[in-house]
Amino acid sequence: MACSPTHDAACLPPSPDGELAALRALVDAPAAPLTAAADPAAVAVRAGALFARLKALNRAANAAARTHKHATADARHEMDQTALGLQNLLYERRHLEREIEKCRQFASVYQDITVNSLQEFMQLAPEAARTEKVLADEHQLMLNRLSFELSERQRLDLKRKELLKEKETLLKESKTKLVTMEGVKNHIDHLMKTASDVQKKVNDLVQTTPATTEPTPAVSTPGPS
Repeated sequence: MACSPTHDAACLPPSPDGELAALRALVDAPAAPLTAAADPAAVAVRAGALFARLKALNRAANAAARTHKHATADARHEMDQTALGLQNLLYERRHLEREIEKCRQFASVYQDITVNSLQEFMQLAPEAARTEKVLADEHQLMLNRLSFELSERQRLDLKRKELLKEKETLLKESKTKLVTMEGVKNHIDHLMKTASDVQKKVNDLVQTTPATTEPTPAVSTPGPS
């Protein structure tokens, strides 16, 4: 019957002290006249039974050792998992504490944003964003300058996108024209090769045709006057 690893006393096999004491008694018994109690066959049977009992106790001890070994391994694994979970929780706690500290120390960095100078703002911004009332309020003036900077960046970004789109269109047109030019060039090369072949054939034909000799006109020699 399998024992529960949670009850150590139930998992341990019986003590072999009784069997060992009985074996010592058999070994240490003084020599006596043969009687029914001192029959060697009976002693051998008794000793065999004791040895069989010891083997059974040994097997039970090995089984108990394996059971406790598995229980110890399971407990160690559970403890390792618990320790790992604790480490993860501590790491998450430290991370949250750092994030909380960052949030507490957070400060706006609008002062570090590169914006148009006040003179440029006065020249470029709409009149409604640079009235005398606005100029008298530093906070509102900074808000208007940041708002104007944002609108300018958005406008420039839109312009940049339009230029990129126009660039892509021009690149496509350039590629198309390049393909057309390559086609025309290949066609011209083909025509030039054809013309060269025709010229060569004409030259060969002229060289192989015999030349016709025309009669030389007679020259009259004037007589003596």
